[in-house]
Amino acid sequence: MQGIDILVALDLAERRTGDWTVRAVASDLGVAPATVQRAVVRLTATPVVDAVTRRVNTTELERLLVDAVRFVFPAQLGAETRGVPTAWGAAPLSGAIASGESAIPVWPSATGSARGFAIEPLHRAAVALSRDRPSIYGRLVLVDALRLGDARIRGVAGELLRSDLTRVPVS
Repeated sequence: MQGIDILVALDLAERRTGDWTVRAVASDLGVAPATVQRAVVRLTATPVVDAVTRRVNTTELERLLVDAVRFVFPAQLGAETRGVPTAWGAAPLSGAIASGESAIPVWPSATGSARGFAIEPLHRAAVALSRDRPSIYGRLVLVDALRLGDARIRGVAGELLRSDLTRVPVS
């Protein structure tokens, strides 16, 4: 499994149907179609994406993210830098967790709006997604909190992610 697999799974979960193309997902994520194709192949080898219906099993995706992402993609805070806020430093988690006066986690980026401690994003496309796809960015923020946070932060992030994954889309 690779970090891009998580981004692809989050994108497919947002689509809610199996009516998508690799090219559309690649375009929306800002990555090459071959990258998405390989991610889909890896995801269909797991219970997260059904190969026949091409739909995400949100229960299995939730289990992967809440129970395993911190072991598969561990994160550590690095040096202080400018970047894009993530984990408890960005919505939707920033409103639920008081960060106090301490620096927040950020994805390093010269165009970022905050100073904080560097954390490597799951994939380099994450920084652009923070501008272009607010819903995916919000989910990535929660995933980073699951990767990096203590038990309390992981609990809050897990509940917010569960709620978001099971939310019925507005037509």
